[in-house]
Amino acid sequence: MPTVLLLRHGRTTANAGGILAGRLPVELDDVGRAQAAAVGERLRPLPLAAVVTSPLVRCRQTVGLALPEASPAVEDDLTECGYGSWEGRTLSELTGDPLWPVVQQHPSAAVFPGGEAMAAMSARAVGAVRAWDAKVAAEHGPDALWVACSHGDIIKAIVADALGIHLDGFQRIVADPASVTAIRYTATRPFVLRVNDTGSLAGLAPQPRPAADRDESDAAVGGGAGAA
Repeated sequence: MPTVLLLRHGRTTANAGGILAGRLPVELDDVGRAQAAAVGERLRPLPLAAVVTSPLVRCRQTVGLALPEASPAVEDDLTECGYGSWEGRTLSELTGDPLWPVVQQHPSAAVFPGGEAMAAMSARAVGAVRAWDAKVAAEHGPDALWVACSHGDIIKAIVADALGIHLDGFQRIVADPASVTAIRYTATRPFVLRVNDTGSLAGLAPQPRPAADRDESDAAVGGGAGAA
């Protein structure tokens, strides 16, 4: 099956100011624009079959700077969590909210006032990525690479699902601005290849297929030889 490269948008003015942007139309700051250009240098050598993005401006800006020749598809289900009344407030202020420890310790039970449940956020994001992965496989074959540009909590939720851990453990995962997380889905299980990666992506280029006597869903006992 294909490999999805989950790209978090570059740093925004809200990130820099410690503000929870949510679905507000915040834009990349100077650092974020530089991050987007830099991740583009890492992505462009790869044979990308498709590019998909959250509809929010910070993701569209990131894709535009990183992959200016791409024609990204917009996927609404990759948009940021609906934080409701938390949106636009500072993180330092939100730490005093009674919902804060729930979000930190038991996010599967968290429902933002006037917004979205974190469990619903996870379900729609995972569903979107899996649907797009199947579409890319059907159109471009099992070795295809594709990019999905989204948001920190969205990426963390997708990784938690791929790792088979409960959503309550997703706060253990980190997805920094302009980082790349790589997941390959197979018929049996997903393989998490990179998390929060800011280095070279060359090893994610398609490799020779496994020997015919080993299903692609099988894990390499002993750890395998890695990328060439």
